Amino acid sequence: MGLILFPGDDDTSSPDVSWSYTGFGVFRQWLAQAEGFELDEMCGFGGQRPWNGVSTTLAPILDHPDDAGPDLTPTQCAAMLPRLQEIADQSQEGSIDPLLRRHIDDARRLVVVLQLCIEKDVDLLFG
Repeated sequence: MGLILFPGDDDTSSPDVSWSYTGFGVFRQWLAQAEGFELDEMCGFGGQRPWNGVSTTLAPILDHPDDAGPDLTPTQCAAMLPRLQEIADQSQEGSIDPLLRRHIDDARRLVVVLQLCIEKDVDLLFG
């Protein structure tokens, strides 16, 4: 069982991105590190640090329940897109770390899904 993020456009051929729940957790830990903090320090992830204590446009996806919670609006997708694109555009040249390659590939797939949500003005769904 896992988690799929996809546009709420009712088009089954639309792109999506998926992880196991563990994989999604590891991906979010990687994103949080890219933003300069540790996810396990945050409220809801075992820590005490409040989310209003960090400045990141990625908060809607970082502080989202794995299998429930609200869908993300096109406005939230648009706010996250530039930073996620920056992270996804990291060079992989010379990198043989398969986990880093996987994170960057997942970020790139998520960028495509966010772009579609924005273009079609539909929510990003968690399923």
